[in-house]
Amino acid sequence: MTAVDFDELKVDDVSRHFGRRRAISHVSFSVTRGSLLGLLGPNGAGKSTLLAMLATLLRPSAGRIRYGAHDSATPGSALRSAIGVLGHDLFLYPELTAGENLEFFAGLYAVADPRASAIEALQLAGLADRADDAVSSFSRGMRQRVALERALIHRPRLLLLDEPFTGLDDASGAALTARLRALRETGAIVVLATHDLDLAEGLLDRAIFLRDGRMLDTVERPDGLRSTYRGVMSRPHATTVAGRGA
Repeated sequence: MTAVDFDELKVDDVSRHFGRRRAISHVSFSVTRGSLLGLLGPNGAGKSTLLAMLATLLRPSAGRIRYGAHDSATPGSALRSAIGVLGHDLFLYPELTAGENLEFFAGLYAVADPRASAIEALQLAGLADRADDAVSSFSRGMRQRVALERALIHRPRLLLLDEPFTGLDDASGAALTARLRALRETGAIVVLATHDLDLAEGLLDRAIFLRDGRMLDTVERPDGLRSTYRGVMSRPHATTVAGRGA
């Protein structure tokens, strides 16, 4: 199966309701290949719900999400093959080795040479020497690095990350940041939700600030991310300001 390809992800006036509760309300933005977009906001802001819709795991209650010429209303396996997801659950089998995990997922995606892809992925993760060790023996940071390569094993155009820095030490956080920068250079579209503003500092091409399911502001290439975050979140009735400089 050949994955679809696209140069732009576009979210157009998207809302998502769960009964009477609005998890996401009238959110719009676009992001192009080779860009890294951050979704920032407190717990309950709607970041994970938005990521789930981008992953085609949830359908919008209103509005549209487009992946180039393709619509999320009829996702299909070809579109989903162009998307990689790393969430709170790492989806690794602890009893299998790192190499076996990656080879298994490469096979699920019908990668041409699963074994070679697994070896290459472990080299990119800096874990080639641990290929034959069970994942259960790995630290949290090492498991996170394997899980990231699991999400990338099929070379997706769009990578979605939900709190990828959680539980990482400084070295693992720096390794993840470097890997994300390298992905951007390959033309991937990366969207990540994070609370770790220090690690996200200097990484994002654009930051979108969410609160109570609404988009408060969007800032291009934000500097001083923590102070910007405090300023946006302190507004009593903030409105969207597209493309504001930090």
